Amino acid sequence: MDARDGSLPTISKLALFLLLLLPLISASTPLLSSGWPSDPTAGFEELPLHQSNLHIQKPYDLPVSARYSFVDGVHKLWVYSTDHPLSKGSPTRPRSEIFLNQYIYYSGVWQFEAHGYVPCGTSGVCITQVFGAQFPRNTTLMLRVYNGSLYYYHDTVLVPNIYDRWFRVNIIHDVAASNLKVYIDGEFKFETNGYGGTFHYFKCGVYEQGNASYYMESRWKGIRVLKKVD
Repeated sequence: MDARDGSLPTISKLALFLLLLLPLISASTPLLSSGWPSDPTAGFEELPLHQSNLHIQKPYDLPVSARYSFVDGVHKLWVYSTDHPLSKGSPTRPRSEIFLNQYIYYSGVWQFEAHGYVPCGTSGVCITQVFGAQFPRNTTLMLRVYNGSLYYYHDTVLVPNIYDRWFRVNIIHDVAASNLKVYIDGEFKFETNGYGGTFHYFKCGVYEQGNASYYMESRWKGIRVLKKVD
């Protein structure tokens, strides 16, 4: 066909059609990306969890109210680097943590979800952990805060600026596969192997680590424990 007659070749018509269709597809279809927000709880069942089932671990010489409060649905936990440990004679560092002792698990795929808040200045502290590991370790995962950044232990930065804002944490633990995944605000951030152990449970709050600030605090709301539907 002679292009001088004003008509377009068939291949050009097809290309024009696809060019016009592309904006419509882009507008109605979300981008596929490893960082695209998703729902980590899909396929999981939420388990009952009541305030009476939350055990507060705190310095042994203080009442719970001295290091923990629950007001308007927000759990606030704080500790000082000069505080005593959990029990008299314990070699561990100061802590104020919520121990989810209602759900100690040995198998299956489990998930912890909550919204956390860490005020500026809190540093050198574990804010969430999956307890249980093969000796001599005690934990299979820790999320820590150092100078405003959220870390996996002290090795990997997950979020570079976590201070003074609410963020959603999802930790998925597949016991049989010894696999853990971490999501922050619905975005997949990290995946790692576990460290064994015969039983596990979730904790959140503040637990002093190395090079800690004098005052440490975290706040939590919407705490949930979920299990994979078989």
